[in-house]
Amino acid sequence: MTENTKEACAPHAIQMGEFITINASDGDKFEAYLAKPAPGRGPGLIVIQEIFGVNSHIRDVTDRWAKEGYVAIAPDMFWRIEPHFEAGYTPEEAQRARAMRPKFNFDLAVKDLATTLSTLRARPDCTGQAGVVGYCLGGNLAYRAAAQTDVDVAVAYYGGGVDQILDDAKCIRCPIMFHYGEIDTSIPAEAREKTRAALAHHAKASFYVYPNAGHGFANDARPVFHEAATELARTRTLALLRETIGPKN
Repeated sequence: MTENTKEACAPHAIQMGEFITINASDGDKFEAYLAKPAPGRGPGLIVIQEIFGVNSHIRDVTDRWAKEGYVAIAPDMFWRIEPHFEAGYTPEEAQRARAMRPKFNFDLAVKDLATTLSTLRARPDCTGQAGVVGYCLGGNLAYRAAAQTDVDVAVAYYGGGVDQILDDAKCIRCPIMFHYGEIDTSIPAEAREKTRAALAHHAKASFYVYPNAGHGFANDARPVFHEAATELARTRTLALLRETIGPKN
């Protein structure tokens, strides 16, 4: 068993957050997993799920961001298709998760992110500034949120399909960071470079490519986990978040 596989199989900590209900813009409701920082108050951070839903891993990730000082929230992006959808990482579960993608409406998802953002900023435990960090499907949505909402900062981990929606790039005003795996077969080098070129005008857009890392490299619940790339990407993300929305030490 490799070190990466050992890490992927390691048990997760007891989760510290809870699910809350958010009123959708069209009058319905959806749930989101919320975790608070130890001081009880801090900047807001929306954690956007992979195609596997707000599963145990995404809840763990949300908890970790809360431990860094953020009021972190992971909205259920699949609620319009199947509320509370969660999938694991076996081939069968992955196939079940991939089946959600063709049913997914990105325009409605951005509206749900905007609603989550306003809900988060209105909370008394949030300082008012808020960012987004998204993984895979969530990376695509983090880019869209940067272009279509007034989020203060955005971070996209291996967001597939961004190179297909680059007309939005001109609308991005907030700092934005992209993380890619060098050997990600889902996002080839040409797609990465196309995205980089579209944001060449943006003074606060940054791009990082991690050697020997593949798609999903930051997911420590999967064998694709790449510890060195994950730690470096997290350090860079945390530096950007602290510079833009805090918390200030």
